[in-house]
Amino acid sequence: MTERNPEGGTQVADTVIAPHVEAPVNPTGEAADAVRAAARKKALITGIGFILVGLYALWAFGFGTSGGEDAVFGMTVPNRDTTHVGDLSLPARGVAIAMSVVCMIAGGLRIAFDRSRLATRLSIALFLIAFVIAFLVWAVAGKQMSFAGALQNTLLAAVPLVLGALAGVIGERSGVVNIAIDGQFLFGAFAAALTGSVTGSLWAGLAAGAVAGALIGALLAVFAVRYLVEQVVLGVVINLLVTGITGFLYTQLLQKDPEQYNNPGVFDNIRIPGFADIPVIGPVLFDVNVIVYLMYALIVIVHLGLFHTRWGLRARAVGEHPTAADTVGIKVNATRYRNVIMAGAIAGVGGAFLTIGTVGTFSKDMTSGAGYIALAAVIFGRWRPLGAVAAALLFGFTSALATSLQPLNTSIPSQFLQMMPYVVTIFAVAGLVGKVRAPAAANKPYTKG
Repeated sequence: MTERNPEGGTQVADTVIAPHVEAPVNPTGEAADAVRAAARKKALITGIGFILVGLYALWAFGFGTSGGEDAVFGMTVPNRDTTHVGDLSLPARGVAIAMSVVCMIAGGLRIAFDRSRLATRLSIALFLIAFVIAFLVWAVAGKQMSFAGALQNTLLAAVPLVLGALAGVIGERSGVVNIAIDGQFLFGAFAAALTGSVTGSLWAGLAAGAVAGALIGALLAVFAVRYLVEQVVLGVVINLLVTGITGFLYTQLLQKDPEQYNNPGVFDNIRIPGFADIPVIGPVLFDVNVIVYLMYALIVIVHLGLFHTRWGLRARAVGEHPTAADTVGIKVNATRYRNVIMAGAIAGVGGAFLTIGTVGTFSKDMTSGAGYIALAAVIFGRWRPLGAVAAALLFGFTSALATSLQPLNTSIPSQFLQMMPYVVTIFAVAGLVGKVRAPAAANKPYTKG
């Protein structure tokens, strides 16, 4: 199909290029046997691993919990929930033993249904949920933990991760690996705090955070697209550059006069009547500030945009088959410039949340490597917006869990609790996902001709 452009001539319509078409492959003979054997071996190893972990949970969490102790979970968000929900009290030892057995059952299901993708995902989800419950009731046995508060902390920890993951998905789907998410976070947080303090407007601070992230995105795009610099190395260098610049300005400006330059305040929460009255999750999801609602909107916009619009078609085309995309008239490098800069703006909003969305001040290196966790969420989510969001929520939950467990004085060293988000990130990316395929042209500069 062709269409006439206003200057005369014809061009091929966008629908000619499919950005990611995987030809169906049906191996036969020895190849088919090898594929089935590899899948069977993987399922067997994973299933046995689940069973062994379940046995350990049974010994450590089940039999390691004193009988007669209850684990009490508070189900009301402190100072936020207008509908009081009673505490949830569980017999710690019994629940821990039951969930440990469920972990082993999940391992058996993984082995038995090795050919079913749905069964594989369900068995993994079942194992994770059961293990987390067993761990929680063991850690909280004889004590009380605010579960609703942990959910609230999960959302707060996940907001920048989600926005950074969306930025990473847009960049890599367009063929540019955005290692500089952490730098975009940090510069966005700095710009939001400084601008909000000087102007007295949180909205100006939010806009400045987005612009700061976009500037770092533009820097990444120029060197990656125009000068063909290796993108992973470039991203790390940009992160170090931003760390140095913000650290210097913080010491010379914000730290010397914090009332004038580092006191922006935070956005007030906006309560949505009706939805915010839903027990437990209502106050967590619908009594939040404007940046969280903006995150909700961006999740929908990015997902629909990537897979249901012409922009998304072109973005995925240049990230998979840039030569073919160029052949039908798509400007590959111009598309990459626009998308990387836009992705930087989204990450900048995530950085702004760290200051004007939560604590209200900027501090040196306040991202604590959150940009790298967001990048891991992109991989864990298989370069899809919704998958990346789910991964970001998982990592946010581990961070919130570590924060909630520290005051309980559990037998787990506090240093290990602080390591939890990073350990889970490594485990998820390296072992849980398996082999995943990045966009074909990611980290591959395009030169015409």
